[in-house]
Amino acid sequence: MHHGIGRRKSATARVWLKNGNGTISVNGRDYAQYFDTDATRQGMLAALNVTGQIKKYDIAANVQGGGRTGQSDAIKLGIARALLTTDETLRGVLRENGLLTVDSRVKERKKYGQKAARKKFQFVKR
Repeated sequence: MHHGIGRRKSATARVWLKNGNGTISVNGRDYAQYFDTDATRQGMLAALNVTGQIKKYDIAANVQGGGRTGQSDAIKLGIARALLTTDETLRGVLRENGLLTVDSRVKERKKYGQKAARKKFQFVKR
């Protein structure tokens, strides 16, 4: 049983890999049922596709916070980190494809005296 944690925006995913036949569950549901778009499904499986281990492990992921896209990216990082615990020689392949790099972009906070994070109130001359 191998474990990895991934984060993206405000989503946090805890991922467990277990030797098996390739079943993937997210929060107790099948991943194809949980994620509604192909982009989120394929993005989540990127680390497995690159390393060619898609049918080698059963994956169980618990994910909290954020939206579906952030959750998908958090699971992607969690799977990549869990794969590293199984075999350290995969680091080069995962690093080449940018799967170990944390995407640290988060929503910018609203500032006082402004309408939003960057938008200002309309200027009135008279």
